[in-house]
Amino acid sequence: MCALVTGATGGIGEAFARALAPTTKLILTGRDEARLAALKDEFGPQTEIVSADLLTEEGIGAVAATADSLGCDLLINNAGVGDYGNFLDVDFEKHRATLRIDNEAVLALIHRIVPGMIERAEASGRRAGVINVASSLAFFPVPTFATYAASKAFVLSFSESLSAELADAPIDILVSCPGAVKTEFGARAGYRGAAIPGAMSAEKVASATLAALGRQRTVVIGPVSAAAFGPVALARSMFGQAFMRAAQVMDRVQTRG
Repeated sequence: MCALVTGATGGIGEAFARALAPTTKLILTGRDEARLAALKDEFGPQTEIVSADLLTEEGIGAVAATADSLGCDLLINNAGVGDYGNFLDVDFEKHRATLRIDNEAVLALIHRIVPGMIERAEASGRRAGVINVASSLAFFPVPTFATYAASKAFVLSFSESLSAELADAPIDILVSCPGAVKTEFGARAGYRGAAIPGAMSAEKVASATLAALGRQRTVVIGPVSAAAFGPVALARSMFGQAFMRAAQVMDRVQTRG
């Protein structure tokens, strides 16, 4: 099997790579060239690395071309960004980057790579797969993470629709919606609040997601999962209040400092 993992230089993406190695030919992508090189050294010569920025057409093209040339049959769209803060307080270009990486790059890679994956699967009598990493935040609006939550809602809806469209093709489409995960995503997004209770390891997310591929269309992982299916108004209130309280605490801390 040959698997392409985007956003592979840390967090859930790296956990996917580790869960798949060493029996899988890996294509690992990201922007951290040094980290990609270190992963290649660790995993061996069957690992191909592509340093690419998915904000650019050139980056998407380079990743897609590598996937086609190596016969990729598992695409894991894991790369994602987001920014914490009230919508109007965050620079608009950051919102645009969230949509381009979390949504547009996902669509572009699927549109370019999946036809070849299906063709190869039909010829070999085997199945291909696509995993799109969303979030449990995809199920409800989240003040102070408005664009990110909306982008993941898009991934959820698109993935379920695509799965239905390709139901008769030899390919499995899965959208993974983890709750809080112990990664550096929150810090990069600008969230400075306390660690979220119950946050799980990236390894748990990767293993649970891979186990669900071919068995269901959507997998919700973690202690937040029950809230994902509750009334939208209740979920909005609960998450909105939690994030706003965290922001208020940080404002008081910064003011005292």
